Amino acid sequence: MQALPFSYIARNLRVRRVTTALTAAGMALVVYVFATVLMMTEGIRATLVATGQPDNVIVLRKGAGAEINSAISRQQAAIIETLPGLARDGSRRALASKEPVLLNNLPKRGSGKPSNVTLRGTGAAGLALRPQVRLVQGRMFRAGSSEVVAGRAVAAGFQGVDLGATLRFGGRDWVVVGLFDAARSGFDSEIWADAEQLMAAFRRQSVSSVIVKLADPQHFERLRELIEGDPRLALEAKREERFYAEQSEALANFIRILGTSLAVIFSIGAVVGATITMFGAVASRVGEIGTLRALGFRRTAVLAAFLGESLLLSLLGGVVGLAAATFMQAVDVSTTNFATFAELAFQFRMTPAIAVQSLLFALGMGLVGGFVPAWRAARLKIVDCLRAA
Repeated sequence: MQALPFSYIARNLRVRRVTTALTAAGMALVVYVFATVLMMTEGIRATLVATGQPDNVIVLRKGAGAEINSAISRQQAAIIETLPGLARDGSRRALASKEPVLLNNLPKRGSGKPSNVTLRGTGAAGLALRPQVRLVQGRMFRAGSSEVVAGRAVAAGFQGVDLGATLRFGGRDWVVVGLFDAARSGFDSEIWADAEQLMAAFRRQSVSSVIVKLADPQHFERLRELIEGDPRLALEAKREERFYAEQSEALANFIRILGTSLAVIFSIGAVVGATITMFGAVASRVGEIGTLRALGFRRTAVLAAFLGESLLLSLLGGVVGLAAATFMQAVDVSTTNFATFAELAFQFRMTPAIAVQSLLFALGMGLVGGFVPAWRAARLKIVDCLRAA
């Protein structure tokens, strides 16, 4: 089959500059929405997955979907610390952090509307288990004191969370003595305090979770069997990475389904626009189509040429929309995590997979919108085309 050259296809789009630009702009908008939704879900997933460490294990009450729904007694926590396979510090104590996790309302900067912030009780062991956390201002809270340190995202998003400021929760005043950066993980959206003081303030007799470090990451299954098989515990153990990945699923899936549905709805308008544009191109070039057929180009060559124009048009819109979406990576946003009901800060995240999916989505719109006009052009008879010219 003799095919029409690519330069012929590109020239026809160049001649119709206005309609090409308008149609491409519509497709670019749809691709922008589609890519942004995927970047948002990837940003949430990446933020929460980065929260976990590959050699850390989190222990929760059996059936608890999140730390705020879990309760572990002091006796149970003590048993966990005696289990074999745990990493130990210089004093031969197990690297374990017994942590209460609670929620507290704080007003957001700008709007002043209250939103939940995660309060985590921890200590020196908790900091040692999280190498991605580093203090950027001030100092760590002192054990046994009513002092707190706040994550970067909390300090940026909530009123009164400043170095040296006083926060009121749990019936007492807490002084912010430090701000920390958690490498864009979920801990950036938390406030940390001394575990014992936090439990006393909220009258808690149990912790929410116990985080331990494995001496050998390959021995996780053995530790899990020891914990889940002990009738005294009624607890379950998960790799920390897996736990936080599961935390992202509900919110990420909701955003993906809602956003993709909107993108598909918007794409209908873009497809209609592409169809109208290509029908207009066919109507204005009936004589040209007849000449091409008379010169020996087959129907399939005409079909491929007009379909190629539609695909090239959609690719142009897809590239523009994708380029616009990449700028969203500079934007910090926050939303409520469905698993914890607390505010979670994250960034949009572009990946090669998202870029490929977005361009394929754009080409799909071009294929659907351009096929019928291209089929119409290919079915025109030579005599009718030359007579119309």
